[in-house]
Amino acid sequence: MKRVHLKKNEERRIKKGHLWIYSNEISDSLKDYEPGELVDVFDLKSSFVGRGYINPHSLICVRILSLHQEEIDGHFFQRRIQNAFEYRQRLACEREFYRLVFSEGDLLPGLIIDRYEDHFVVQTSTAGMEAQLDLIVEVLDDLFHPEVILVKNDSTPRELENIPLYKKVMKGTLKGPVVVREKDLKLEVDLLEGQKTGLYLDQWENYKRLRKLVAGASVLDCFCYSGAWALHAAHFGADEVTGVDTSEKAIQWADRNAALSDFSDRSTFHAGNAFYTLAHFHKKHRKFECIILDPPAFVKSKSKLTEGLRGYREINRRALNILSPRGILVTCSCSYHVDRGAFLSLIRGAAADVKRKVRLIELRTQAPDHPILLSMPETEYLKCAILEVE
Repeated sequence: MKRVHLKKNEERRIKKGHLWIYSNEISDSLKDYEPGELVDVFDLKSSFVGRGYINPHSLICVRILSLHQEEIDGHFFQRRIQNAFEYRQRLACEREFYRLVFSEGDLLPGLIIDRYEDHFVVQTSTAGMEAQLDLIVEVLDDLFHPEVILVKNDSTPRELENIPLYKKVMKGTLKGPVVVREKDLKLEVDLLEGQKTGLYLDQWENYKRLRKLVAGASVLDCFCYSGAWALHAAHFGADEVTGVDTSEKAIQWADRNAALSDFSDRSTFHAGNAFYTLAHFHKKHRKFECIILDPPAFVKSKSKLTEGLRGYREINRRALNILSPRGILVTCSCSYHVDRGAFLSLIRGAAADVKRKVRLIELRTQAPDHPILLSMPETEYLKCAILEVE
């Protein structure tokens, strides 16, 4: 196995549990390595640091798989995936759809596996995990015997790794969307064409916080996608829910989901820009008793931080303008580069802009099936603030 040597003191972060090594931390020339090949990492004094895979074309050059010189083979992946499964079982998760493997959070950087009952969706975002894909699919089949294994490798991080985008059914036949159920709430999931792997599973426990907050309320769900926030609000007793998303396809999908759970009479979804929709409702003096903001990441890199913070502040300002007194604002950011302090600060600024007082009920993060590795702050990305507005 080839060796990689780190510059002086660059091993410290890895020994504390971080799993990424950047190209400027390596003392060797990178031209002799192939994307995705396994390597052993040593410090400047040739002491072993860890075993991982390399991509000389990526800024994150090496991702650590183990701190031991163990074989990275079928037994390795079986053990790691089995550990991830047992962790989810320990969470007492009652549903059959969840994130089974969350990349670095489960010590398998570059690998995502989502389970939708007997359908498994695999995503490999790095050349190193792509090289192990057939082995991973084999392990999944041996452990769970699913009906369908779908590889959905169409995410933009693959472009940073210079590996192709594609989608492929590796086992079984995908007959169309699947329907997942939790009690009497049903949602149609398009595993092949939907965003991410079909649902935003990281928000699932946050949806449930609407219980007791929206009974009898009028609810506006901005960036509604397939309607999960809105339909949970209807499920918890909202009198009317309105969803807005720029995608016509997402709106049609949300309408189907409303019909599946018999909420069509209380649900309205329409295509539109959330910023413009909020401004329109303000102009028409339309008020809502609960507004949900769950936008895509406005800050995808540090260079976009200032611009992204302005966007978050503006969307919150517009929402606060049309909230009824003592209304509920649920506002989210999935941008890792916006930390908790910055997120609360921009909400505070938005409230000051429109002269509203806000009371923080709760600040939440991603669901526990997206585990946060404390040695890797990058694994904690989701902020979900639930507020009462005077």
